[in-house]
Amino acid sequence: MAWVTDFHPTKAELSSCVQCGLCLPHCPTYRLTGRDTASPRGRLMAMSAVASGDLTVDESFAEIVGFCLQCRACEAVCPSLVPFGRAMEGARAEVTAQLPDSSRRIRHLVVGKALPNPLLVRLATWGMRALRRLRLDRALPAPLARPLSGVRPLDGAAPTMRGTIRGPGRLGTAALLAGCVMEPWFGDVQTATVDLLSRAGYRVIVPENQTCCGALAAHDGDVGDARRLARRNVDAFAGVDLVVATAAGCSAHLAEYGHWSAGGEDVALRSRDVTMVVAELIDQGHLPHLSEDRGPVAVQDPCHLRHAQRETAAPRTILRAAGYTTVDVDPSGMCCGAAGIYSLIHPETSSELGRRKATEAAATGSTLVASANPGCEMQLRQHLPAWYRVAHPVEIYHEALVETEARQAVSG
Repeated sequence: MAWVTDFHPTKAELSSCVQCGLCLPHCPTYRLTGRDTASPRGRLMAMSAVASGDLTVDESFAEIVGFCLQCRACEAVCPSLVPFGRAMEGARAEVTAQLPDSSRRIRHLVVGKALPNPLLVRLATWGMRALRRLRLDRALPAPLARPLSGVRPLDGAAPTMRGTIRGPGRLGTAALLAGCVMEPWFGDVQTATVDLLSRAGYRVIVPENQTCCGALAAHDGDVGDARRLARRNVDAFAGVDLVVATAAGCSAHLAEYGHWSAGGEDVALRSRDVTMVVAELIDQGHLPHLSEDRGPVAVQDPCHLRHAQRETAAPRTILRAAGYTTVDVDPSGMCCGAAGIYSLIHPETSSELGRRKATEAAATGSTLVASANPGCEMQLRQHLPAWYRVAHPVEIYHEALVETEARQAVSG
């Protein structure tokens, strides 16, 4: 038995790899272990062996593909343009189909059913808040406690933004992806995004019938839920000029909706990461450059912005327009180790990469760190000292803009 699903890695995807090895120095897990099976080349060879019938989809194969962070740094440097992310999603779909077990079922229940349910996420958020106030969060198992320690203090109930309609509309209609955790855990980023887009001239809507983008389900091999969530969002975002995602992982997945749903290609063409949109609005003069010198900010590039979408300029444009001097955390763009739910499945590897990234951030000398993805923000917070602040570039720019306007109102 080789492949059993319709989403398996294709012959074209696998044969495009020429095994040159140029990806090896850019792969975090290969850098950590030195094992070829922990590299993109080794993983593609394993997939090819399954496709030819020389190997079966067993637990060894599951470990080979499951150890990957799916950071896609290999794609950015591959001379053969191997679509490694797509092949990896197909390989994990095969693992799910051929090796069903309780742990995978539980993960798929969480990422495919629980996280897309706003009510369940809000109830879980209240539970986290209660654990923190009672200081019982420290009693949680380490693989769960460590990632949750990176969530911002949850002092009050985050108001839902679904149903919001704001702005004049002279630039068109922009729909905001509410996401699964952005609204309850990163509400300031969502609020800043709606305000900036409406200031610039968009009519901003947050459709009530939308759902999670499905990236976590797709990356974990849960094809059924990933497709179901994509179909729902295709309907929710019909008729708008622009779909804006405030998490780099979400915007990267939306850009590949053509793989997941009929009509998905249309959504993909209209979807953009918020950093790209705001940077463009600044460049076009719809949002202002602020003149005050606010000092340095360290910039960490999320993998799904840097590697999957090949975008590094936009966050820096936004931060410089806010008056900051940008300093790169890691010019090579190595993964921070967050990688969705990876930190729960491979906590040791995730923590080691997180510690390395935090050390690089601290070496910049700035106690303000900008990152455009919630998982990266959480990872950096749990490994940096408490006096460091980690925030989204759009949130940092919005704060500077509001502060400048308030000062001008007082002086004027």
